Amino acid sequence: MPNVLRSGPYRFYFYSHEPDEPPHVHIDRDNLSAKFWLQPISLAQNLGFRPKELRQTQDIVEQNQERCLEAWNDYFGIE
Repeated sequence: MPNVLRSGPYRFYFYSHEPDEPPHVHIDRDNLSAKFWLQPISLAQNLGFRPKELRQTQDIVEQNQERCLEAWNDYFGIE
């Protein structure tokens, strides 16, 4: 499970067994989890984040979209 980024209490990562899905990141904090598609950025799943905190995590994804996409493409060998 490659980690892409840590920001405050959040861990951004993807699973190595998901190459057939579009590029995305999972975000965890404690027992909360969310998943965002990266192109375009949109919420795929939310497990417990309140709306305000979910917007904060989406802002972080938006600020780091290029970094997340590069990590995805490097890992899965996509050019």
